[in-house]
Amino acid sequence: MNPIVVTGTDTDIGKTVFAAGLARALGAHYWKPIQAGLEGESDSSRVASLGVPADRILPEAYRLTTPCSPHRAAEIDGVTIDPGTLARPRVDGPLVVEGAGGALVPVTRNVLYADLFARWQAPVIVVASTALGTINHSLLTVEALRTRGVPICGVAFVGEREADSEATICEIAGVRHLGRLPLLDPLTPDTLSRAFADAFDLEQFT
Repeated sequence: MNPIVVTGTDTDIGKTVFAAGLARALGAHYWKPIQAGLEGESDSSRVASLGVPADRILPEAYRLTTPCSPHRAAEIDGVTIDPGTLARPRVDGPLVVEGAGGALVPVTRNVLYADLFARWQAPVIVVASTALGTINHSLLTVEALRTRGVPICGVAFVGEREADSEATICEIAGVRHLGRLPLLDPLTPDTLSRAFADAFDLEQFT
């Protein structure tokens, strides 16, 4: 199957939790191309803590110290990011690739994540919060991806049910509603696995 790219409409909306649930459900490898911010838990370590086996978590191409946009984090660290090195890894079986923040986060001063997605031509799942403001953020994200010819698998929501907002986004954008992952407390490998199985039909991702 094609690799699946997971992007978001913003930062800290549950994209990594969704990516972990998806990778585990598909038995996929997981790859975060660029980790910006090394203090505390990285996205890869969080994915591991949510049940993705360590041997299925690929090393980041770049690990940057400062928790900010990769282009600036690289400048602060004195690192030059070469987008040419960010080719999709070849693995046996499915691969889940997680971007950073939203689709228009800069990788360098000249390349955005959405530009990488366009090069890869892998289907993208847009992870959207159900909180206030999601209609605008989600529609802008879909439009930015479509402008670049990025194939869109659909939108996966995270949060409390907001039926009208969810339907409005999918109707206006003309994308599939893939499902909604509730906020989990406690968030553990088991609670995520059960909630993901209840919320999503894996045939939509294959």
